[in-house]
Amino acid sequence: MAFDTQGHSGGSRHHHHHHKLLKPPHVAIVPTPGIGHLTPLIELAKRLVVHHNISVTFIIPNDGSLLTPQKKVLEAVSSLSISYVFLPPVTFDDLPDDIRMETKIGLTMTRSLSALRDSVRVLNESTRLVSLIVDVFGVDAFDVAVEFQVSPYIFFPTSAMGLLLIFHMPHLHETTSCEYREMPEPVQLPGCVPLHGRDFPDPLQDRTNPAYKALNHMCRKYGSAAGIMVNSFVDLEPGAFKALKEQGRGIPPVFPVGPVIKTGSIDGIDGNECLRWLDKQPNGSVLFVSFGSGGTLSQEQLNELALGLELSGHRFIWVVKSPNETMKNASFFSVQVDGLKVALGVKENKKGIVESQDVATYVRDLIEGDEGNLLRNKMEEYKEAAKLALVEEGSSTKSLAEVAQIWKGLKN
Repeated sequence: MAFDTQGHSGGSRHHHHHHKLLKPPHVAIVPTPGIGHLTPLIELAKRLVVHHNISVTFIIPNDGSLLTPQKKVLEAVSSLSISYVFLPPVTFDDLPDDIRMETKIGLTMTRSLSALRDSVRVLNESTRLVSLIVDVFGVDAFDVAVEFQVSPYIFFPTSAMGLLLIFHMPHLHETTSCEYREMPEPVQLPGCVPLHGRDFPDPLQDRTNPAYKALNHMCRKYGSAAGIMVNSFVDLEPGAFKALKEQGRGIPPVFPVGPVIKTGSIDGIDGNECLRWLDKQPNGSVLFVSFGSGGTLSQEQLNELALGLELSGHRFIWVVKSPNETMKNASFFSVQVDGLKVALGVKENKKGIVESQDVATYVRDLIEGDEGNLLRNKMEEYKEAAKLALVEEGSSTKSLAEVAQIWKGLKN
């Protein structure tokens, strides 16, 4: 715990109250399970501590796994004013084995609420607790924040466009009855390029699944946040951020604070060996292939992908997770902001598999073709813009400072 060093202690109640005013503002951060959710939040915590003199406590819901990586990361930053509490593990014994990961994540949260309440009560009594920050799946913790008159904030880890989709979901749910991948027309979110239903995130693709229900419930709670920090920056998605700021949409204040990323080695691989090899390759000649933590492909698709990468004759780094059959829509990425679309046609065969020949053509186009060049130039521009967003006078730096100021004014 970080307290001020004024050396005041004990004394009358009045004195004690005075003591509380001198304390730095304190925020509690509640990540949803998975090391991937924790990593950007730790970077956010570092910024709050170092740049804004705000103390942070992580309250970690426990999905019953060992949480070894989480402990390691938190230990590493405990010298800063960053402390942490692990909640007792929840159990899923009463549930069928095949529940979706998203359902599990949501349930870990709801089943940890009473333990969370106890932790927040203790923090609230011992620190000047001004805000409770949750990430994308954590909005059920808002009830606890409200109970202790602590300001509820969301850290939204992806994009302004993703956030717009969340606020648009209840409307979509009410006005369509088919599955989203069957919608003939793309969805036109304000300030964004049209988005096809088939490209929606996986858990939204089956309306009968409990994960869909949980997400729909979650989308409705987003409006009750006091503010939402987005891990993106204004110059990356100008249209989307403008739309989020327009009054009358029932959207809380939005703060673009990104890119909040971990610098240093890549988790889980021996970064050094990888980087040494990369340094020897010509600039822009290596394709990085990864499907995130949720993205696993069927064995057949893995084989085609491997063969296609091989056939392309280009160098690549591929981060692979173990196969499982549930990943239906492995869409290759497409990059959009000024409506630049790079979704080079990757066709699926009748079995929904992208064949090696098409993968190879795709990779060659990406690295040798005109669209690939366009994409690379665009990426260079974004890289520069991202750096500028984070300098002292940059848009994201100012945005986070704005949030810190709001917090400092609370509970005075």
